[in-house]
Amino acid sequence: MMEQLKSWARQLKRQVFVLYFAYRDKRSPWYAKLFSMCVVAYAFSPIDLIPDFIPVIGYADDLILIPLGVLAAIKMMPEEVIEDSKKKADIRMKQGKPANWVAGGIIIILWTAVIAAVLIYLYTHLIEPL
Repeated sequence: MMEQLKSWARQLKRQVFVLYFAYRDKRSPWYAKLFSMCVVAYAFSPIDLIPDFIPVIGYADDLILIPLGVLAAIKMMPEEVIEDSKKKADIRMKQGKPANWVAGGIIIILWTAVIAAVLIYLYTHLIEPL
C-alpha cells in the first residue's frame, strides 16, 4: 500500500515537471500556458488553498485539486509538446531537485518584510506608548 502511494506521488511529481516544461514551450497555446503555470505554481507552493492542518479536508487539495489540474492542463497541450516535455522532465527528475535561487530570494525577502512589519507594528503599538 505504502509503495503504491509513493509510486503515485512520484508520477504526480513527474507530471508537474512535464507541465513546467510544457508551459515554457513556444508551441503551447497561451490559455494552456496560463492554466499550466497556475497548476505548477500551486503544486510547488508551500501555501495551500485549504491548510493541511485542517483534518481530512486539509489534504483534499493535494489529493484532488492538483491531479485534476494536471490532467486538465495536459489535455490542453499539443501532443508533441507533451512528448518533448516528458523527455525533459525525466532528465530533470534524474538530476535531483532544481535550485531556483531567484524564487528562493523572493521568498526570503517577502518573509523578511513580513517579520519587519510585525516588529514595527509591535514596537509602535506596544512598546512606544509606554
